[in-house]
Amino acid sequence: MSMPDMLVFAALAMGTVVLVWLSLVMAATEGAVARVTRSSLNNLILGLQTDSELSQFSRMKRIGKVHKVQTLIVDRHATTGSCSFFRITCNILTGVLVTSISACLALPLWVSLLSGLVFALVIAFISVKVRPRISGTRKPLDILLKHVRVVSLAVFLTPFSRSSSAEIKAKTSRNGDLSDDEELEKIQIEQGRAMVDQLVEASAFDPEISEMLNNVLTLSTTLTREIMVPRTDMICINKHTTLSSALKLFSRSGFSRIPVIGDDVDDLLGVLYLKDVVKAIAFDSDMKEHEVGPLARKAVLVPESKPVDDLFHYMQKTRHHLAVVVDEYGGIAGLVTIEDAIEQIVGELEDEHDRIQHEEPVQIGNNVWKLPARTPIADLEELFEIDIDEDDVDTVYGLLTKLLGSVPIVGSSAVNRGLRLTAADSAGRRKKIATIIVEPASVSDSEPKDNDVEG
Repeated sequence: MSMPDMLVFAALAMGTVVLVWLSLVMAATEGAVARVTRSSLNNLILGLQTDSELSQFSRMKRIGKVHKVQTLIVDRHATTGSCSFFRITCNILTGVLVTSISACLALPLWVSLLSGLVFALVIAFISVKVRPRISGTRKPLDILLKHVRVVSLAVFLTPFSRSSSAEIKAKTSRNGDLSDDEELEKIQIEQGRAMVDQLVEASAFDPEISEMLNNVLTLSTTLTREIMVPRTDMICINKHTTLSSALKLFSRSGFSRIPVIGDDVDDLLGVLYLKDVVKAIAFDSDMKEHEVGPLARKAVLVPESKPVDDLFHYMQKTRHHLAVVVDEYGGIAGLVTIEDAIEQIVGELEDEHDRIQHEEPVQIGNNVWKLPARTPIADLEELFEIDIDEDDVDTVYGLLTKLLGSVPIVGSSAVNRGLRLTAADSAGRRKKIATIIVEPASVSDSEPKDNDVEG
């Protein structure tokens, strides 16, 4: 074999190796594109931004790769089509090159053709059925990040595979107003739940752990509005309130952080921290009569449509335990704490006082009753043989809230139909009123006291 023939042979052999490698890469990424979700990419970016061990150059380089992957999965069908096209093309070209190599070796024509065909079929079988496709399904994000430049080039060279905006909109409407990525996440969550159920049936772990895993799977589909404390249940403090009054409100409500407002709830000025009030008063007793406005810290605002998993990571990153939730119009919808997000995984966090909410009414004196806050008004009417006639509330707690016009705290009381209702104590992580004392209103109670409302 002459020198030129040897060079041609070497070039063909090298080209065959490159095409085989490219075919396997396309097969792996083809399986990976269908399994990478936006939430996983967002979590990866958040992890890179908070990784103190990375240099700024390395961090930006890796984040740049993630952004390229985000571009690829915008139209995952187009990306998958490009990978499939290049995989098939590479398989065909490897057969052609192997046939050419056989011809260089002066083999008979039928041997050259057969060897090219067999080699192309073997590579096609390996790329679809064996290792590359398995890697793409098990570690999809790692595979895409590793080969993002090659895949991006493949997509660029195959513009005919891209879906038009009309086609994407049509696919979205067929999926019940879900985007392609949302539909994928929905399918993956269902598959994850099925896998958890199978592990439970196999006694791999306790049912409680199974419930926690199922809860984790739903974090990306649960919105902040579903776990927040609604604005009607928020305890707020006016900016002109003195620090001494604020300290009493902290003590009676049981909270360590309370939103500071102006004229109304939508006029949010910040969040007041108990430790700031205690520190101010401890070092200067004259501060007791100062207003709370200057001590309010800047409030963290989050949209009510934010998924709970993103909310949890965001609060971790910013080191805030409380955030104010805003609606699509910019109004205050409620507030949420990091414990609310944790409860979505581990279940409701109750303490030893929470059982009070499930007890029965108890008579503690002459015609004096201690009622759980959830006691129906019908039971209250039966106990005191009166007609309260309140159709828009169903429980004793609801009645007290309506009479006060605000969220009750411990010690709040109101009079209605000759009965005095007093919030006795609170329970639970959210410090909601647990029991209410109901007794006949005496003559001395006819005039409202602090936090009283005459019914």
